[in-house]
Amino acid sequence: MSSRKPLRILIVEDEFLIALELESLLQDAGYDVVGIAATSEEAIALGHQFTPDLAFVDIHLADGLTGVEVARNLSDQQHVTVLFMTANAKRIPEDFAGARGVIAKPYTERGVKEALAYVTAEQKHDVACPDRMTFIPFDVKGRGDSSSKRS
Repeated sequence: MSSRKPLRILIVEDEFLIALELESLLQDAGYDVVGIAATSEEAIALGHQFTPDLAFVDIHLADGLTGVEVARNLSDQQHVTVLFMTANAKRIPEDFAGARGVIAKPYTERGVKEALAYVTAEQKHDVACPDRMTFIPFDVKGRGDSSSKRS
């Protein structure tokens, strides 16, 4: 059994059922979910309160298209690794707002686990990758069963 502490994860998602499903998936996989936020204000406050290692951030929250600002704050101010979870990746700026990648909605358990494996490996090796990873939980334009691609 590993003596490493599990990643502390913040979920920033305003759709309650999606947030609960993701929380359950993460807890079942052995991660520590420190909180769920539905607005940008809640997300930033929980980030300060619990200092998570990782945040899953939806772009469109209860208070509008504020997920990009949340990602920037968590990444720049609080040094939290951020992954976007969104059905509308076109709203993500070119610089990814400090995020390490995107999990497309509707997400799959496999897509989430691959994203976690990527982030964990990156943190374990303490290597900053110059490119970003986009995790795609479905077949893209007939490319086979690939669930991730470099962007």
